[in-house]
Amino acid sequence: MRQQYHFRQSSQGLLAWDVFRLIELSRSLEIIEIPISEIQELDEPFWYELGGASPTCRSLLEHLRLIEGADLSYPIILCHRGRVMDGMHRVCKALSMERSHIHAVRFKTYIEPDYIGVIPEELAYDAID
Repeated sequence: MRQQYHFRQSSQGLLAWDVFRLIELSRSLEIIEIPISEIQELDEPFWYELGGASPTCRSLLEHLRLIEGADLSYPIILCHRGRVMDGMHRVCKALSMERSHIHAVRFKTYIEPDYIGVIPEELAYDAID
């Protein structure tokens, strides 16, 4: 599996969280079901908000393939405010299947980012076994 990051803009610059660390930190959290209608990112340019990639036909097809291959047995990961940190392809798959809810884990407190003021292209994206 390829290294993944969750990004957010901030007054300190771009923040990045290592998704594999988020998965480890969330392992002991209670799995809950949340309404898909509450996931704000569905109506935002989630994969394109950083300005690097554009929503081209090729890019959309790549995301479609990831959506089709998404495994709904894994819960999505939400920050303490209920925002998606990992799992948007799963959210899209659940929505395409007309599900009303999805499994999630939610951090109770703010999780410090792994990187502050980062440039995404400068991060390591090596494959992880």
